Amino acid sequence: MSEPTTSQPASLVSQSRQGNVLVLTVNNPPVNAFSPGVPEGFHAGLDVAEKDSSVAAVVIIGGGRTFIAGADIKTFDMPREQAPDLRGFISRLDHFPKPVVAAIHGAALGGGFEIALACNYRVAAPGAKVGLPEVKLGVLPGAGGTQRLPRLIGVDKALVMMLGGNPIDAAEAARLGIVDELIEGDLLAGAVKFAANHADARPLPRVSERKVENVDPKMLMDIRNNLKNTHKGQLAPGYIVDLAEIASTKSFTDGWAAEARLFMMAKDSPQSRSLRHLFFADRERAKIPGITRETPVGQIKSVGVIGAGTMGGGIAMNFLNVGLPVTIVETQQDALDRGIATIRKNYENTAKKGRITQDDVEKRIALLTPTLRMEDLKDADLIIEAVFENMDVKKDIFGKLDKVAKPGAILASNTSTLDVNEIAAVTKRPESVIGLHFFSPANVMKLLEIVRADKTSETVLATSLDMAKKIGKVGVVVGVCNGFVGNRMLVPYRDQAQYMVLHGANPQDVDAAMHALGMPMGPFEMSDMAGLDIGYASRREAAKKAGTTVESDWSDKLVEMGRKGQKTQGGIYDYPDGRKPVPSPVTEKMISDYRAEKGVTPRKFGQEEATKRLAYGLMNEGAKILEEGVALRSSDIDVIYVNGYGFPAYRGGPMQYASEQGLKNVVKDLESYGVTPAPLLKKLADEGKTFAQYDAERAKASK
Repeated sequence: MSEPTTSQPASLVSQSRQGNVLVLTVNNPPVNAFSPGVPEGFHAGLDVAEKDSSVAAVVIIGGGRTFIAGADIKTFDMPREQAPDLRGFISRLDHFPKPVVAAIHGAALGGGFEIALACNYRVAAPGAKVGLPEVKLGVLPGAGGTQRLPRLIGVDKALVMMLGGNPIDAAEAARLGIVDELIEGDLLAGAVKFAANHADARPLPRVSERKVENVDPKMLMDIRNNLKNTHKGQLAPGYIVDLAEIASTKSFTDGWAAEARLFMMAKDSPQSRSLRHLFFADRERAKIPGITRETPVGQIKSVGVIGAGTMGGGIAMNFLNVGLPVTIVETQQDALDRGIATIRKNYENTAKKGRITQDDVEKRIALLTPTLRMEDLKDADLIIEAVFENMDVKKDIFGKLDKVAKPGAILASNTSTLDVNEIAAVTKRPESVIGLHFFSPANVMKLLEIVRADKTSETVLATSLDMAKKIGKVGVVVGVCNGFVGNRMLVPYRDQAQYMVLHGANPQDVDAAMHALGMPMGPFEMSDMAGLDIGYASRREAAKKAGTTVESDWSDKLVEMGRKGQKTQGGIYDYPDGRKPVPSPVTEKMISDYRAEKGVTPRKFGQEEATKRLAYGLMNEGAKILEEGVALRSSDIDVIYVNGYGFPAYRGGPMQYASEQGLKNVVKDLESYGVTPAPLLKKLADEGKTFAQYDAERAKASK
């Protein structure tokens, strides 16, 4: 998207004549966003069309690869007098005396689609897409979309589009009556012909003048009730339903006014600020110091995976899904057979749900080569180790890989906590070693922490980023430390959870405190799902490296009893059906005995305190990680936590949420809990700044 400015030349919209049709072409690459300069150009064109009696109709079309992809999100925070007036332009379109045809190719999204809806007619190339994705940014269609779309296709279908936020293709749009004609071949020529054929149409069709058929109040009530599951805790979806109801019961003028009011309420909410923060954070994460367009990117044509367990199998599936051959290695035939059977079962379950065909299953399995020989990885371009989280085991594997792998191959560890520098040091090619921390289940979870070791080459890093994109992962570059970003932040998070249980809370209340924040799982539910033994082993591995010992707390003692979580149908919770957590009498007794052993008198923890203790623990550690440079930006931490740990997107991630809470308030609460605020957190609080401002200052200083 283009940077917002206070003025742009009107030439962003060019004018041309084809017979009695005036063509207005928006040229604002890369996506023709409705940013400053575009409305001025459109108004200039409409002025010509209105005054020139030889102009019978107007066609609006996008130059380049798309129609108008929507408003420039960067203009949302501009002063109103400087922001492009989308509603003003659309209002003029709605009252324009001559036929206006929107010719859609590429994407007509958000404000771009609202412009098309305000035109008298819409034609489209077969591959075009239209949609109203505003809900994904915590806002709602604010330029007539909530009033026109229900009038055009009905309230029920309009709500599906507006609440889902996903675009539909031109064929579906034509079926619904959004698009008047699909044009094969030259879109502009077809649109001009269509406009000329409808030049004398009177009265002009205007979507705003249509009536909405009677709407079943029960349908709206059911939709509102369902929002509690589909859009839990969010404001904008409820506003959208309200506005769709207004479209069905009141005049367009009433709905137009209500839409403007509710749009501003949504836009100015913390939820929208947070979702817009994530929108830009997702684009910033790819900007890595040392990586430029000139950095060579290697080709990954074949992949090796070491370990056919849950992680190894899931990792392999990512590459099979995009047609890359995978060689998977195990040490024992029975483990290899189990791994292959699990991969096949996962694919067949997906086929039963209709997401892929049985032919797809067979094609993907055919790309998989199982073996017990490490030597069979000699031709792989990328080799990912996915074995047990033990440094000695991993170093042994990388020592062997160093002798087997071809020159230039990327050697990656799926370690979730261990020192990638130490792993790289056992090879003669540390520049080829990188951490690729997939999240479980690896074939489902979007996040991929890309761990840049001290000697990782820029080409290996750039290739890994490119690979992540190709397999549909959200790749975030992080530095080396124990646990990297995501899992390191879980340490104080777990500590606070353990502290509250020791001092009187029960596990289900602690988990409920994070549900209240919007997270699907609390710390204890997450530990049970991941496996209590994972954290147990990780803490002991870290202690061994530090030359210390770990005292078993109440949850460690559960592991020592054989209660490892969901996989053993018992951990902190019981799992009688294998999935749903149920409070466990065994755990209750273990906690009670542990409190007695420590001489603790239990007290109650309110939900607000519990939520703050947990969330602020994440934020505080995130500030330390940021100051150490393990994360490049606070926004990278937010992307990691939203995509890998279930932090609600409408909260923006832990660092954005901290800023919304006010860093001074966070510091004050941390100190009241006996927690020392991170130096960076304290500094920003004292200066009255946010983490986003810190990111911006660092980015400016690095240029």
